[in-house]
Amino acid sequence: MSARSILAASAAALCLTACDRAGAPAVSQLVEPGLTTAQPAPPPGGDPDACHARDVTPAEIETVTEQVMLQPASLSTDGKVLYPAVYKTETRQAIVRQRREQRFETPCPDVLTPDFIASLQRALKARGHYRGPINGEMTARTRRAVQAFQKPQGLNSGILSIAAARQLGLVRHPGIPEGWEPAELN
Repeated sequence: MSARSILAASAAALCLTACDRAGAPAVSQLVEPGLTTAQPAPPPGGDPDACHARDVTPAEIETVTEQVMLQPASLSTDGKVLYPAVYKTETRQAIVRQRREQRFETPCPDVLTPDFIASLQRALKARGHYRGPINGEMTARTRRAVQAFQKPQGLNSGILSIAAARQLGLVRHPGIPEGWEPAELN
């Protein structure tokens, strides 16, 4: 057995040992950074007592390749090409869409209970955005449904905003007093 194959077998065994370690979190328990944590500082003019999140959309950059003429073709008086045109290929980066950062109010972590998330999943399912199980877990599928719901309103994020939570009927609108109940209709 060569040294290279021994090294590869050792690395594979080490990886399997690390993956099989007792107490290691399951892949479903791993959370993308920034999706469930609130920003400590509110955006300018934001409520300092509320929880806020930040969503950053990276800039889109494309590579542009162009042919630049260095010297035009040289023609004789009868129209024959004496020397063809000389071109140079230039490649450059161009920003298609600028980087965008949005800060917005979001439900605080103590509100994001399994019951709240299950209600969120039911509300998104009723609107055709969520097709997964109602399990009360903020899964990647739930975040994609939140993003699909919020995107037409200008927030392309899987982090639930207070505005979306209000539209879904999950959070009380401002100005409605705590404990207020509508009058019964006859």
